[in-house]
Amino acid sequence: MLRTKYLIILFTAYCSFSFGFQTEERMPLLDLMQKLEKQFDVKFSYSVNDVSGVLVNTPNKSDTLNQIIDTLNATTLLNFKFLNERYVTVSTINKTISICGVLVSEKNKEPLLGASVLIRNTTKGVITNIDGAFNLNEVDVNETIIISFLGFETQLFKAADLMLLQNTCKTIEMQVKNEELNQVLISKFLTTGLQKRIDGSTILNTEKFGILPGLTEPDIMQSIQALPGVESVNESIANINVRGGTNDQNLILWDDIKMYHSGHFFGLISAYNPYLTNKVTVAKNGTSSEFSDGVSSTISMSTKNKIEDVFTGGLGINLIHADAFFEIPLSEKLALHISGRRSFTDVFNSPTYDTYFERSFQDSELTTNSDNISESNKSSEFFFYDYTAKLLFDFNENHKFRANIIGINNNLDYTESYTNTDDETESKTSNLKQQNLGIGASWNALWSNKFTTNFNVFYSKYNVDAVDYRIETDQKLTQANEVLETGIKLKTNLKINNYLNLLSGYQFSEIGILNETTVSAPSYDKTKKDVLLNHAIFSEIEFKKHNTYLRLGVRGNYFQKFNKILIEPRLNFRQKLSHYFALKLQGEFKNQSATQIIDFQDDFLGVENRRWILANEKEIKISESKQASLGFEYNQNNLVIDVEGFYKVVEGITASNQGFYNNFQYLNATGSYHVKGVEFLINKTANKYSTWLSYTYSINDYKFESFTPSVFPNNVDIRHSVSLAFNYDIVDNLKISIGGIWRSGHPYTKPVEGNETIQNGNNTVVNYDLPNNENLDNFMRLDASVKYNFNISNTTNASISAGVINLINKKNSINRYYEVDPENSNSAIQINNKSLGLTPNLSLRINF
Repeated sequence: MLRTKYLIILFTAYCSFSFGFQTEERMPLLDLMQKLEKQFDVKFSYSVNDVSGVLVNTPNKSDTLNQIIDTLNATTLLNFKFLNERYVTVSTINKTISICGVLVSEKNKEPLLGASVLIRNTTKGVITNIDGAFNLNEVDVNETIIISFLGFETQLFKAADLMLLQNTCKTIEMQVKNEELNQVLISKFLTTGLQKRIDGSTILNTEKFGILPGLTEPDIMQSIQALPGVESVNESIANINVRGGTNDQNLILWDDIKMYHSGHFFGLISAYNPYLTNKVTVAKNGTSSEFSDGVSSTISMSTKNKIEDVFTGGLGINLIHADAFFEIPLSEKLALHISGRRSFTDVFNSPTYDTYFERSFQDSELTTNSDNISESNKSSEFFFYDYTAKLLFDFNENHKFRANIIGINNNLDYTESYTNTDDETESKTSNLKQQNLGIGASWNALWSNKFTTNFNVFYSKYNVDAVDYRIETDQKLTQANEVLETGIKLKTNLKINNYLNLLSGYQFSEIGILNETTVSAPSYDKTKKDVLLNHAIFSEIEFKKHNTYLRLGVRGNYFQKFNKILIEPRLNFRQKLSHYFALKLQGEFKNQSATQIIDFQDDFLGVENRRWILANEKEIKISESKQASLGFEYNQNNLVIDVEGFYKVVEGITASNQGFYNNFQYLNATGSYHVKGVEFLINKTANKYSTWLSYTYSINDYKFESFTPSVFPNNVDIRHSVSLAFNYDIVDNLKISIGGIWRSGHPYTKPVEGNETIQNGNNTVVNYDLPNNENLDNFMRLDASVKYNFNISNTTNASISAGVINLINKKNSINRYYEVDPENSNSAIQINNKSLGLTPNLSLRINF
């Protein structure tokens, strides 16, 4: 009897399953239609391709055929239609749907803010909000959705799989990339597209970049100045000071090509097109051992590295220049990425150009030349352009080849004319060109799931050439500074286990630097060329498990010319103390053999007075730095508080590369600088806004044993620096950003009161007092930006941006020095360099 009872139960369950009467279960549509044909004596007409793979909810036992058909029409992307009582046709329909989803990390289930959700082959997409959620309306049911996030595997979905049903959205777990130990720690840092990594470095993701005060475009070198400890004492992006260092102490890489020039308009506009630059990584300390040759920071730019299957691009124009970029797939394995930008400042002078011109050339021959030549007899023409190209070739999934070229060019022509004694008009044109050409190639190989290699070579050429016709003396002055560097690097990466990663490699570089000066009357010629070869091996081990991150590395450098070896240890440690607090400890030794000097006598028309030189280990030493930092971090509910103290010593600097305006101006000496300080940042982000406040306090002093006094404030000693900003999304497509900078004025040197000039041989010179014993007035600037995005079509979108730098038009002094008064040799006159005045800009971009 008991056995019979069990058989009845099993038979009932089987029947129930067979006829699909179990609610909440899913079954193939094909099976359901076959059962309905038997149950209701009907016939379905359909294409197997349309219905195969479709899963539907099993109907209730009490449902009628009409109720089942209505439910199928409502919950599938198919059209069920009765031809008569016995025949039902099934066909596909073309319609748009609403899709949605919630992205979470597979590891800890935390929502992912700032992930990209894009409709394939279009520019239509959204960014996930603070809860990791997204939604898109009017999406074609046949579209493919691409979901990507830095540090996670990219996922593809059919739009139908993400369809909004009964107010329910699919939860999508994003898998962490196994090969990327150094994952993102904070996904939205200051603004969308700025991310902080677990090793303390910061990533600027230009494709997802939001908005910053004063900027209409994601200017790479301007944007990184939003970070605490990174600023420019003279507003120039070519003069970025990281923790008290000079601009030439920043290692700048573009796809592993070393760059010697970073700015257009002689420092006011970044020379790197952001629209093909995928990410920019900025490291202030604890740098990987594969990098050296920059004692202050490493700024590494990487362009897009993936072959897409559709043609995309963009065009843009603002009040200074126009640009374009294109990603061109040539085949499944071959693609070409190109970009170009050119200013139109030689044919049209906008208000933005006028402000930039006044700021850039205020101390040059263009504005301070002889009074004997009237303004009507002087003219200038300035323009710049840059271009990039990248060839991408995938041999297969495991072996990839890339080739790159980048060109940066600035050109200035300056013409003077006058009428001679014979009533004839004569004119002479001076010219200044500044160029940087970089060429590189790389081969990346994945030999197994645990072992990869990367081999790259590069060639970099930097030139600044000036021809200066001095009309009053009929003298021609020709100047040139040229840097040639070639390098190779082999890097291997071994994944020992899920927690340990071993990086090792070898690097070779050859640097040659030429400096040349030629004068026509009287005849004079000076040429100096130096070459230096450097071999380096490096290795580091990276460990990450649970709450601990540790990277230990060492780099050995051998300078063949000097038979000198430098060993550079590196440390990067982070320990999570609780769910919200973490402790950070970083340290590094680094070196630099090529530096810039400031030559006030051969100063390239007074526009560019910096020239590259090479260490000779006599009067010019190899610069060596030692740095340590300790800090803690609090991160909860999208509130970040970061405090970090640091101490840095840089030895082997020369007086000639500091740009002294004091009694040491023309002296040669080797010394050091010591900087200690603390950086504080508080950043709160939400779905519609982000706000932050940063404060840096530092003390920065020189030490030159042969000078009196031997210790005095550094030229870039900024004791207090504050940055405050607020970003807000008014609506989904309209964003505003407003922010300000305040910092104490940097030091300068005054003449001795009552004895301002002295006689030095046959020359009268300024008699300076104690070096850098005075400070300029505090610097303050307020900036604002607004950006509006809109769609032109399903495949084309556009944006209009407006920005204003120095909204209150404050007249900030950024430099002060003195010259002997030409009308009274017993006194000195004060020269003030001013910052940018009120500088508006507009930008229009179209992406497709």
